[in-house]
Amino acid sequence: MKLPCFLPLLFSACVAAPAFAADTGWLASWSASPQAVWQPGFILPANVPARLRDQTVRQVARISAGGTRVRLVLSNAHGDTPLQLGAVALALAAEGSAIEPHSLRAVTFAGRNTATIAPGAPLLSDPVALAVPDLARLTVSIHLPHATAITTFHWDGRETAWIAAGDQTGAPVIDARQPALQTTTARLLLSGIEVEAAPAASAVAVLGDSIADGASASQGRDTRWPDVLAQRLAPHGVAVLNAGISGARLLTDGMGVNALARFERDVLGQGGVRTVIVALGINDISWPGTAFEPHGRRPTLQELTGGYRQLLAQARKRGVRVIGATLTPFEGALPGTPLANYYQPEKEALRQQLNAWIRSSGSFDAVLDADAWLRDPIQPRRLLPAFDSGDHLHPGDAGNRALAEAIDLRLLLPASAQQN
Repeated sequence: MKLPCFLPLLFSACVAAPAFAADTGWLASWSASPQAVWQPGFILPANVPARLRDQTVRQVARISAGGTRVRLVLSNAHGDTPLQLGAVALALAAEGSAIEPHSLRAVTFAGRNTATIAPGAPLLSDPVALAVPDLARLTVSIHLPHATAITTFHWDGRETAWIAAGDQTGAPVIDARQPALQTTTARLLLSGIEVEAAPAASAVAVLGDSIADGASASQGRDTRWPDVLAQRLAPHGVAVLNAGISGARLLTDGMGVNALARFERDVLGQGGVRTVIVALGINDISWPGTAFEPHGRRPTLQELTGGYRQLLAQARKRGVRVIGATLTPFEGALPGTPLANYYQPEKEALRQQLNAWIRSSGSFDAVLDADAWLRDPIQPRRLLPAFDSGDHLHPGDAGNRALAEAIDLRLLLPASAQQN
């Protein structure tokens, strides 16, 4: 007996399942890993308002690979209530807060000019019809019409963002004379920019801490080492995503959730990622016993390598190559600050042990010996003075450039590009 086709949910033979095209062609070209805004009293200031209302946040981001269209990723990752957006706009950046007026585009979400981001969730925009070149600087303006608690940010953006009264998403420039104007160097809401790119395009992600995040790089100059690496890789159709968080740790939460917890969101879930560089561990080693964590316990070498092995397992499950970077020297780190005990001889011994494992274990697809590239040959526990920002922990602009330029690009190019 032939069954009647009034039970399509139970009998798939009656109704053919619809075919959905894969969402291909979208490449992650820029990222800022979301963090929870910390409470007052933390050793470092958050540098963001606790709440915004009827205000526009305008921020600038330099993408790596260009494309024919653009879409934005906004984040309410650490919010516990829905976050309501008013108008959102995208444009090519000019100087400061100014935009190139001809490039101004309204950003929509499911065809609407407003949207709500669910608690704990990201929000992906509709594609924006704006062709952008490699290394383009883009301006994103977001109007928050209602009282909005700021709970999710990226603390160290290395760029100025402007917070102005009213809806100024379409303003050619944010007038610096406005009495209510505020600025911050943190990222608010914006966590990613994707481009519609050629099918062969791919991305390299850098999972790191403040050294990748650019804690001592020049503001607004795109001089972090992943920025310099992006310049080198752009002609090859390879984007670079900076998934660094200042204060990040591999095993435990710091100024962001631990790397094992955020690996899927910040790296594996990003469009086009084929390779990840892991440059983490110095905060795991050095935070315990400092003002960051007075009663913390330093991890063992076995615990650190176990964490790395978990990242390797997660990546290989998704077909992503993993490149390990050795930890750079830090003797004398952060002098004259409440963190002057960040360096200790026993911490240095653990760094050396971890570096030896990264170099010789054979666990990684390749190794970047950042320690060897940046250390002072006369005092190898210290950064070379020419590369030192002055705090003896973070490289300055010259050190960032030296690190990025020491990387053999063949390690990061797709196999097809290496054969050409």
